[in-house]
Order: sequence, then structure tokens, then C-alpha cells
Amino acid sequence: MAVDKFPVEGSHIMMFARSIADDNQIYYDADYAKTTEPAGVIAPPTFAQSSAQFDPNYFLRPKIGEDWFGSGKEATSIKKKESSGGGGGGGGGLHAEQHFEYHRHVGPGDVLTAEVKPGKTWEKEGKRSGKLVFTETVTEYRDQNGELAITARGVGVRTERPVDQ
Repeated sequence: MAVDKFPVEGSHIMMFARSIADDNQIYYDADYAKTTEPAGVIAPPTFAQSSAQFDPNYFLRPKIGEDWFGSGKEATSIKKKESSGGGGGGGGGLHAEQHFEYHRHVGPGDVLTAEVKPGKTWEKEGKRSGKLVFTETVTEYRDQNGELAITARGVGVRTERPVDQ
């Protein structure tokens, strides 16, 4: 995911915190937040993931008028387009891990940009699925001053073949 401009707004932070059922007042109450170490409203640790809403090419966001593989409303024959996630074969893939390293607090008024970089790739042998290929993706979020604010690392895993039932 590469985002040219991700404006961080207080209402976005509040709604994100509510969506993950985190009622910590530091995410929405400015008066309370002033009494804390950050001295202001801050975003929850996984908030950077919401930058996907500002990426016009994010594959999990449907495009109006186009078929989409992930509605979950009914079974379809629509498949996600293959990516360069590796692994090959006829297996499947999944999101295995996500890590967020905050270099500073992010809060209302910040404007972030995101740059995606390749990370490590490694393999293991699975008992039922054959080779497992793990691929790390590193996303660096920089603030309006070009300073690194968050580093997000995601790991995907792809199997060589489907697991036998």
C-alpha cells in the first residue's frame, strides 16, 4: 500500500478506536488527553492500517461497478488477482503477522505518507502443505515534515499446495 496523503483527523481516530472496542479516553477526549504523557489525543497502535482508505488501489477496497472477491455476502467465482507474494503452486495464502513500531505518537493534524518496501523472505517445509513461503512487507509512514513516524511490518505466507483434508 502506498499512500500519497493520509490526513489524520480526530474523528477518524475516535471511530477507529470504537471499531476495535477500545474506549481509552486518550483516543477522543482532548481534556483528558492533556493530562497524559503525550499531552494530546493520539491514535491507537494499529491505526496506521486505516491508511488503506486513502489508497485508491488497495485490493481489499471494492471499486464501484467492478466485481470484488471479498464481499463475504455470498459465494462467488471471483478470485483475487495473483500478487508477487511468492510461493507459487496451487496452494493458498494468508496474512500471518502484523507489527507496528511507533517512532513518535501520531495525532490529529498529522498528514502521513506511506512508502512500501520489500522485507525479508524465508521458507519452511510444511507437513501437509509442502513448502511455506513467508514474505515480509515493510511500510514506512512519514509525517508532514518527512520524519519517520511509524514502521509497519506485515508477513504473508503462501503454501505450495492446498492442505489435504
